[in-house]
Amino acid sequence: MASASRSRRVPVKWVRGAIGAGVLFVALEVLTRAELVTAEYLPPASSILREVFSLLTTRAFLRDLWVTIQACLIGLAIATLVAVPLGLVLGLGRTAYKATIVVIEFLRPIPSVALIPLAILIYGRGTDMKVALVVFACLWPILFNTIYGMHSVDPVAADTARVFGLGRIRIGTRVYLRSASPFIFTGFKIATSIAVILAVSAELIAGGSEGIGIVMLEEASVGNQKTVYAVTIVTGLIGLVLLGALGAVERRMFAWAQAERAVA
Repeated sequence: MASASRSRRVPVKWVRGAIGAGVLFVALEVLTRAELVTAEYLPPASSILREVFSLLTTRAFLRDLWVTIQACLIGLAIATLVAVPLGLVLGLGRTAYKATIVVIEFLRPIPSVALIPLAILIYGRGTDMKVALVVFACLWPILFNTIYGMHSVDPVAADTARVFGLGRIRIGTRVYLRSASPFIFTGFKIATSIAVILAVSAELIAGGSEGIGIVMLEEASVGNQKTVYAVTIVTGLIGLVLLGALGAVERRMFAWAQAERAVA
């Protein structure tokens, strides 16, 4: 019954979101058509929507879109490969955690955007620069969620595993990693949104030759507001699609965690 109710709630959430988007669309259209807002600054919503469909059927724009998504995916993959093992070590070892927490807390507050000039000097203005910034920004939510997940493991479960003769590696994977995996995935979801923001921001600030941020810069320089708004909407759609896909994966992979929370 609980799983059935959850499956019914998901479509309702999307329906409500679609209704909200439709209301906003109509409101913006009315504002412009009634000349309450100058079309030079806010083109009609219908024309922006047509521009979105036009962009998504243009090969050159799709190539720029893929360049941005590629930087996000590569950066996320590298950040995950670094943050998860590091978080497991720091979550299990008190000495390692105390020895590194000062350095981590020093680096974490540094805004990733502030590192763009340094990244340009080291990597240039291409994909490598964007990937490096995405890695730095995405490292922290994955790392701290992994550490938090390791600290939240029930000590009784670990002690029970030791009583049954499981070694440290098997306890780490079967008890600690399994219990921490929902927290790790939550950190990955947070990092996904950050990756999109950082990749596009790096393109807007650093410039370059490819990416949807570059498209926005070029169109803004010639006063093409309609395309700038359309690219902004596409950027939002990227995040929406990625988070929707990750939400579906989370519901399938971690249904056991939701069932345990419901029982508790």
